[in-house]
Amino acid sequence: METKTTCLHDKHVALGALMSPFAGYDMPIQYKDITAEHEAVRQQVGVFDVSHMGEVDICGHAAAHFVNHIFTNDVMPMKNGQILYGMMCYEDGGVVDDLLVYKRSDELYTLVINAANIDKDIEWLRQNLDGWNAEIRPWDVDAFGQLAVQGPESERVMENILSLPCRELTFYTFKELPNPNIKEAPIIVSRTGYTGEDGFEIYGDKEFIRYCWDKLMAAGVQPCGLGCRDTLRFEVGLPLYGDELSADISPVMAGLSMFVKLDKVEFVGKEALARQKAEGPSRKLVGLELKDKAIARHECLVLKDGQPIGYVTTGYRSISTGKSVCMALIDAAFAKLDTEVEVQVRKKTFPAVVVKKQFYNKSYKK
Repeated sequence: METKTTCLHDKHVALGALMSPFAGYDMPIQYKDITAEHEAVRQQVGVFDVSHMGEVDICGHAAAHFVNHIFTNDVMPMKNGQILYGMMCYEDGGVVDDLLVYKRSDELYTLVINAANIDKDIEWLRQNLDGWNAEIRPWDVDAFGQLAVQGPESERVMENILSLPCRELTFYTFKELPNPNIKEAPIIVSRTGYTGEDGFEIYGDKEFIRYCWDKLMAAGVQPCGLGCRDTLRFEVGLPLYGDELSADISPVMAGLSMFVKLDKVEFVGKEALARQKAEGPSRKLVGLELKDKAIARHECLVLKDGQPIGYVTTGYRSISTGKSVCMALIDAAFAKLDTEVEVQVRKKTFPAVVVKKQFYNKSYKK
């Protein structure tokens, strides 16, 4: 399969970024130093090329009802300009994908989906469309791009450097702005983020995205790769599909039940998730702190008294705290805070203790 590129690929290469395949795209992993990029976002501001993400419009008279049918959260009370996080699930409660839903009008919702799942998600949406007066319209990935401007200085950068009005946006809201290049394709500016810091997303045609990138680089804003995007989201306990969520890891197991509205009339996976919540899941996602300098990586075994009870989903030495921590999916019987366990790293085992999954406090602007 041919590796795809975003509209900023040549600019990443010119900056000397370390490039690597991710979700079918050749993406920047880091520019000079992951730690410096991570700290720039925590302390000042950084910008990510996230043009590999997928966007799908759901439109038509039954758009709201169809989205509600395939989404665990409840879109019916949403107002125009509001965003919701949630999951699409299979009938057994396993996760198809986690995503954001943007309500643009009563008959137009935009789903923002994970890059690795674009083809699978669109196929799954089409399989569930029968009987609904709605239409699925994927965005042209070659024509559009997306930037994420993240960090405590992101509002200043958006307003002063990019001249994009965003001060009045609250957390999980967006606005549409006139596009100077394509009238029928507005620029969307939202305030969400995947780093635990205040931040914004810019959706636009590739010419506008390239213009914004050049302005940010000229102003000295730190370009950031997918390496620190992962360390940042991990520190604040945000899940990554394929690690903390999957067809085998439900929202209930992952501790995301607040995004599953069981009081809705129906949605795909409702019965299985209601049963899991009532009975309690067999496995739970927890945080672990290792009492050693060893770093637990994905799929390292978690043990109790020498017996396997689960595995690590993501692990790092936290850049912000200096602690060796990880998230792990383990048997629910051992998921209580302060439970002592062991983590097997290569052929050695290291003592660890169950802690909260959020290793660093979020700093969103509510």
